[in-house]
Amino acid sequence: MRNMKKNWWKIVAVIFILYVIIAGFLMPVPTLPILHETIRNLYFHVTMWFGMIIILMVSLIYSIKYLSKQKNEYDIVASEAANVGLFFGVLGITTGMLWANFTWGSWWVNDPKLNGAAITLLIYLAYFVLRGSIDDEEKRAKVSAVYNIFAYVMLIVFVGILPRLTDSLHPGNGGNPGFGKYDLDNNMRLVFYPAIIGWTLLGVWIMSLRIRMKKLQIEKLEN
Repeated sequence: MRNMKKNWWKIVAVIFILYVIIAGFLMPVPTLPILHETIRNLYFHVTMWFGMIIILMVSLIYSIKYLSKQKNEYDIVASEAANVGLFFGVLGITTGMLWANFTWGSWWVNDPKLNGAAITLLIYLAYFVLRGSIDDEEKRAKVSAVYNIFAYVMLIVFVGILPRLTDSLHPGNGGNPGFGKYDLDNNMRLVFYPAIIGWTLLGVWIMSLRIRMKKLQIEKLEN
């Protein structure tokens, strides 16, 4: 019972993810031009990106905390959160490519939102290349923390700002209305919001496991 109270959020994550998968494929969706049944990808592609942004924000916060207090634990959390955020980013861009192939007729188009997403993932890949290239632990943590702040700023710029200032096929950017502007029924909202919570909690779960593994590896090396 004590473990259940402690891990309630993991139970919520499992329930929400199962609900999203089942309801996402079975519940009725509005029939919209071009999108048709592919609008169901909204429960996966968009919500995974929400989860990515939230988890990468956690990484940003802990990088700032490391620069403030120089605790190795903060560096571990920041790096593992970035790892999970990058994983969600890959899932998001993959589901986005699948959606683009069905709606735009191509796996990839020259669109500022897509290009910005790809650049952002490359920036975070460079974060791990940078960490792997520095042997000194303290120096690695400091340099990585500074770079991580830069990476999150670039995420906001390339994914959140630039696509809204230029022509874009992507909904909600370049003058195109977002999905909230379309005639979406309440059934989609009943799945969309739990999906954001579910994917985010799953990401936090994976992150917590990776942090525990990393700490065990460090303890093993020290002993």
